[in-house]
Amino acid sequence: QVQLVESGGGLVQAGGSLRLSCVASGRTFSSYAMAWFRQAPGREREFVAVIGWSGRTTYYADSVKGRFTISRDNAKNTVYLQMNSLKREDSAVYACARMSTRYLDSAYSKADTYGDWGQGTQVTVSS
Repeated sequence: QVQLVESGGGLVQAGGSLRLSCVASGRTFSSYAMAWFRQAPGREREFVAVIGWSGRTTYYADSVKGRFTISRDNAKNTVYLQMNSLKREDSAVYACARMSTRYLDSAYSKADTYGDWGQGTQVTVSS
């Protein structure tokens, strides 16, 4: 089992930027797709972005496309989420997750596709 630890959350004004990081333990990080999800109070967990093992393939939720960028550094066992032009509705706890399979499952937007989760980091966007 892998441990995932997120960091980089905080309070930012609307229109600002944040970069989240997720560091994974273990030697198999580079073999798995990684994703970011978020959950706001009273709402269901929501898919944000996913990146394939090599970093060449990425998919985004429509709500963040063009504003957020997911990337990874396999040498550092780290996946990033660069968030620009933040809006109040982006406020949530953001968690990274490792896909259960070594291939990028077509059900990448479903939480059940992921077997390991971090605790999350709070992002709050003020107006």
